[in-house]
Amino acid sequence: MSKLPQISGRTCVSALNKVGFYVRRQRGSHVVLRRDDPYAQLVVPDHNVLDRGTLRAIIRQAGLSVEEFVDLL
Repeated sequence: MSKLPQISGRTCVSALNKVGFYVRRQRGSHVVLRRDDPYAQLVVPDHNVLDRGTLRAIIRQAGLSVEEFVDLL
């Protein structure tokens, strides 16, 4: 299993943009991303450093592996 990097919420959003997600809306520090085909919606907290468990859950909800996500960075 690949080691998760410590990244910010903004970096995570920009990496997910590369696989078809776009910013749907933002309220406070929570950015809601959406992908239409196949449909997926997820929430990324706009923090300076994302917790490992939170980042792993975001990657899983996006339908990516850790290695695929690290390649997007």
